[in-house]
Amino acid sequence: MTAGLNLLAAEVVERFYLFLWPMLRISALLATAPPFSTSAFTVRLRVLMAMVLAWFVYPQHDWPTIDPVSAAGVLEIGNQIFIGATMGLTLQVVVAALVVAGQALSAAMGLSMANMIDPSVGNVPVLSQALIVFSTLIFMGFGGHALLLSLVLQSFETLPIGVSVLDQDAFGRVIRWSAMMFLGAVLLALPVLVMLLFINIGLGVVTRAAPSLNIFAVGFPALIAVGLLVLLMSMGGIGERIEWLWLRGFEQLRALLRIA
Repeated sequence: MTAGLNLLAAEVVERFYLFLWPMLRISALLATAPPFSTSAFTVRLRVLMAMVLAWFVYPQHDWPTIDPVSAAGVLEIGNQIFIGATMGLTLQVVVAALVVAGQALSAAMGLSMANMIDPSVGNVPVLSQALIVFSTLIFMGFGGHALLLSLVLQSFETLPIGVSVLDQDAFGRVIRWSAMMFLGAVLLALPVLVMLLFINIGLGVVTRAAPSLNIFAVGFPALIAVGLLVLLMSMGGIGERIEWLWLRGFEQLRALLRIA
């Protein structure tokens, strides 16, 4: 009886060691990738979702037997966490582009003063939060969440456990892709920024023509009103650019995971 229990306990421990490897990569992905990394997804939901996905992918592959407390096991734990986190951070570049675009628009329109008046808003401007919500709806609309989960499942074939690691070319690709947070922000905010530039030029001419005019009393309402109006009129084009950014992010992710 004791020998049977010992055999069962050893089998459970061995199964746990095998189940640990897909769990690590999926958990790292859910902890860093949008929209799963937002505060709306609590830690319990992420852990539960990671366990379910790992349970689905577990019988589809032959997992190597690696002792996680050995030197090779510790190295492989770091490798799996690094692969999953790199996948999530690749898509976080799109969110960073939205934040930078919102900060540029808020500074140009004068809405950044809200952070000084109401510190509870935090460091992310209201326009950035609105763009992030808008991008999340677009992400869910074209099935980005399902596409992301399918890519992480395919990654176990292209980057198997205990065999593959991210090479120098993958690091260079991620660094080059990170420049998109600035280029994407310019593409998103450019229509509104150009219109606000013309408004500032007009206010400068009015100030020179009537020096006694209070530029702050006239300039701030004009910039805010015109900025919000142009932003509302440009939402169609901004939505297309956001979708383009998400698709480019998935292209980079496929290249990173060596998926044809």
